[in-house]
Amino acid sequence: MSDPQASTFQQQLQRLHRLTVVARWLLVIVLWLSVGAISLWTLRPEIALWLDHFTWVALWYAFRHYPWAALGVGVCVGSTVSVLVWQSRNIIWGMPNPERRRLEHQLWRIRANGAKHPLWKWVVAGDQDSDSSKK
Repeated sequence: MSDPQASTFQQQLQRLHRLTVVARWLLVIVLWLSVGAISLWTLRPEIALWLDHFTWVALWYAFRHYPWAALGVGVCVGSTVSVLVWQSRNIIWGMPNPERRRLEHQLWRIRANGAKHPLWKWVVAGDQDSDSSKK
């Protein structure tokens, strides 16, 4: 027989991981909607040129003459690629042990703080309701 507490812990760990994935993608979306939009708006005359005659020199020129816009686009692209690689690694090879231990420690902190913790209702609270209905 499997230990119901261990399976509950694993379910909560999966919920916490899913919440981490969602939070990372929300951060990427917020970056694109704020920093990315401003950066692309700044680059709009150059983008019009790229659509007519794209060359790598035109790209270099635009990023050279609009360094803040280049930094903004770089941050957005970098964060998007970072989350894609992180999530792909977790899907293909599974979660690495250090990350699993970090999530387990975070889950123990959430459980120790109880309902005072901001993530309590998304990670643990649903299991508390089902445990009380079994009694």
